[in-house]
Amino acid sequence: MQLNQYIDHTLLKPTATEKDIKLLCKEAIQYNFYAVCVNSSFVALAVSELQNTSVKVAAVIGFPLGAMATEIKIAETAYCLEQGADEIDMVINLGWFKSGLYSKVQDEIKNIKSMMGKATLKVILETCYLSEEEIGKACNLCLNAGADYVKTSTGFGPEGATLSAVKRMKDSVGNKAKIKASGGIRDKATALAYIKAGASRIGTSSGVQMMAP
Repeated sequence: MQLNQYIDHTLLKPTATEKDIKLLCKEAIQYNFYAVCVNSSFVALAVSELQNTSVKVAAVIGFPLGAMATEIKIAETAYCLEQGADEIDMVINLGWFKSGLYSKVQDEIKNIKSMMGKATLKVILETCYLSEEEIGKACNLCLNAGADYVKTSTGFGPEGATLSAVKRMKDSVGNKAKIKASGGIRDKATALAYIKAGASRIGTSSGVQMMAP
């Protein structure tokens, strides 16, 4: 198992500069990470820095709250795809979900997936705000909408990934979708534990440290 190929090398801080993004991409090439994950304003730069490499570009949508109108998420997705993003990590509308507006949540995900062609859609559940039962319900909505991945966290909530959440997600999606664990994963042992629990991708800003022998 090659840990580097599980890693989405991530930089989503609001203070990230062009220089920081260029370094992120340079590190991703050096360590052959699967992807970089950036905010939409830096997609074009990341695509340019990573051209002629195997490293993918993932863009976050509706980040980090997920509370903006569907039309805004769709426009942001369209922009990122036009700029060359390979993957989209969108945040679920938690307010709708907590209101029981499950069809609206599912339709939003479905609408975004429908415009993505072969691009990969990951849906961020922000599991720190959800009970185990709600995690299962959210995963089912994602499956019904055609999402490729369910993802634990933005990293901007009060808690990131947990093993219990990843195991609950795995129980819910089985092999019908993949799982991305993200938020607070800072060392190799923790990353490996999430992979063992069922994660196919690890979102982290600590990938370089994880590659140390």
